[in-house]
Amino acid sequence: MARSSSGFVAGLTAVAVAAVAFLAYQASAHAPADVSAKPKAPISAPSATATGGPRKPVKDPLAVPAASGTGARVVYALGERRVWLVDEKGQATHTFSVMPSTVHPVPGAYSVTSRSGSVTGSDGVQIEHVVRFATVQDVSIGFSAAVDGSLPTPDPSRKTGGIRMKRADGEAMWTFASIGAKVVVVD
Repeated sequence: MARSSSGFVAGLTAVAVAAVAFLAYQASAHAPADVSAKPKAPISAPSATATGGPRKPVKDPLAVPAASGTGARVVYALGERRVWLVDEKGQATHTFSVMPSTVHPVPGAYSVTSRSGSVTGSDGVQIEHVVRFATVQDVSIGFSAAVDGSLPTPDPSRKTGGIRMKRADGEAMWTFASIGAKVVVVD
């Protein structure tokens, strides 16, 4: 019985080796002549989708939103949590991310109504470069920078209107958005 089982194992081994050799031959038949050749275009960026159709152009994450109007303006995108300072030619001169407040303005066009150099925010934090442009649910909505440089997530149990930014971005906003400056809020 020992001889028949060793013959059986030898037969299985021979079949396995033959199968591997056959698969290796098939793989080599479909390999390029020079495997080390570099592809002509990046593999990660094909020119068409898997269905053969053209690829959608990749949106520049820093591009000014198309539906934000024209002329000099501050654009605040609620969903992106981003602000653009846009010159009269429609070019962004500065863009930055922000931490939204708990009370949000509805999309639309506004004007800067008031400014404060340094005050205490509705959340008790010392803030500077306050640029207010709306009132929602009796809460003033505006851009500001915490003097300590923090960008904490607002307490959801409190109604606050401060859209926080870094101090350097607050300085840029302060210089750009004087009383009457246009502010456009988009989704």
